[in-house]
Amino acid sequence: MFDYSLLHWTSFLAAAVVLNLAPGPDIAFILGQTVRGGRRAGFAALGGIWAGAFVHVLMAAAGISAILATSATAFSIVKWAGAGYLVYLGIKALRSDGGSFIAEGSSAARHAFPIFKQGVVVALLNPKVAIFFLAFLPQFVEAGAGPVAAQLFLHGVLIIVVAAFVEPPLILAGDRLTNSLRNNPKFGLWLDRSLGTIFLGLGIRLALEER
Repeated sequence: MFDYSLLHWTSFLAAAVVLNLAPGPDIAFILGQTVRGGRRAGFAALGGIWAGAFVHVLMAAAGISAILATSATAFSIVKWAGAGYLVYLGIKALRSDGGSFIAEGSSAARHAFPIFKQGVVVALLNPKVAIFFLAFLPQFVEAGAGPVAAQLFLHGVLIIVVAAFVEPPLILAGDRLTNSLRNNPKFGLWLDRSLGTIFLGLGIRLALEER
């Protein structure tokens, strides 16, 4: 079982690296929390995104993601919930006076779990992620390599494993670049406005997307 060629693994791993580097709500959320609260907050956000992605992998393996791909109603419900949550995060950041970033940076260890939960919600409420796994993973299913569900699950988990090599360096780099600026009120205010605008834009983009 799981007997694949070298070409198969090379193609899959190359695609997985590119996918993990592609910008989107998940990367924006992870980097935003890193800049806001340091590496502890960044890794908490990362864990939440990974947990949400893992649920999508399970859904794809079980075939549940097909519901989002075929049901306009289900897709719209998840899409609008996700868009609303991103807009909420954006408005919250825009209304901040910049001081929240300083406070959160000094107490990231105590607030890691709420950030983790936010990451899970950001990942789960993005229907494009579910449909992506449903469309992408089957391309690497090979006859005779094992049950289809098992192959889908294996490749889905490996995408998250690849993320473990790609995304943590981004957190460390982001933390280092902003560490000296994090306690600067002007920088905090600018960061609030920038992240708020980004999340609003992502929410609007998600709301406008079609299946």
